[in-house]
Amino acid sequence: MTSPATAPALAEPSTSARRSGGARYVLGKVGGAVVSLFVVMVLGFFLFRVLPGDPIRLLTRNTSLGAAQVAELRHRYGLDLPLPAQFLDYMSKLLHGDMGDSLKFQQPVADLILQRLWPTVLLVGVATLLSILLGLWQGTRAGWRRGSGFDRFSTGFALTLWSAPTFWLGMILLALGGSLFPTQGILDPDTPASFLPQVADVLHHLVLPCLTLVAVLYAQYLLVMRSSLLEEMNADYLTTARAKGLRDDLVRSRHAVPNALLPTVTLIFIQLGFVVGGAVTVETVYSWPGLGLLLYQAITDHDGPLLQGLLLVLAGAVLVMNLIGDLLLRVIDPRVRAA
Repeated sequence: MTSPATAPALAEPSTSARRSGGARYVLGKVGGAVVSLFVVMVLGFFLFRVLPGDPIRLLTRNTSLGAAQVAELRHRYGLDLPLPAQFLDYMSKLLHGDMGDSLKFQQPVADLILQRLWPTVLLVGVATLLSILLGLWQGTRAGWRRGSGFDRFSTGFALTLWSAPTFWLGMILLALGGSLFPTQGILDPDTPASFLPQVADVLHHLVLPCLTLVAVLYAQYLLVMRSSLLEEMNADYLTTARAKGLRDDLVRSRHAVPNALLPTVTLIFIQLGFVVGGAVTVETVYSWPGLGLLLYQAITDHDGPLLQGLLLVLAGAVLVMNLIGDLLLRVIDPRVRAA
């Protein structure tokens, strides 16, 4: 028989093993994210070098610049160097936070991205929050009452909106709501400079692009929540809860929904990274001055340095959100910790 004095000693290896397992899990996920980001950096550099077309010639089209001036531009952007030298220069500047200069805007790429980041975060953040709340509420109710009229209508309507092209849906809402809400930009130039009028005007401009994103996004949260809840419907712990006399609403809210939420947590963080890039169409339709519109302008103007910087930022957002989702899932799901 084990004495009380030796019991803690026997428990220590188990605790130590769990801690070391958790540390290996975190380091593995972080290391994988770092390697993936490095691959994106390398691919981003070479991708825009192998594409057809000369960025300097595209930049100077319809101008009267001579050969000497074109050569000076090539030297300014480092395009006259051998490809290996360009790559080393690119990586060295990235390590110092320098993403180069935009060919079109003649500004540092990092400054342009920072200027456009806040409008995208505002649009994507508000739309994602509303999509999550709406999708989880409808998914819970539809899954718990499978086959009901609400289930059939909400699921069918969400799938219809999800399958609609985003630009088409945006133009439809633009035509329907253009007389009630602003159709472009984020702020009217004649709005008073005080805080409350500025906030009210931004929110007024936000309505149509946010509504478009919500209409496209919330279906995936509805479907995942509905599917997860259906998997929990016949679980033994729900039968036990009902046998204890709990009301149906309490069985759903206290037992079924918390377990069904686990797959949705991962989806939320994965989609947070992708939605930033997915806002390109919405921002272009409504001329919303965010990263999506900036990406569209960079593609239209063949702005290689700006495209490289945006690719790195958007890919980094996906990797960071995936990493947060993986780490959070380990915290909230005991099955992942035990694996």
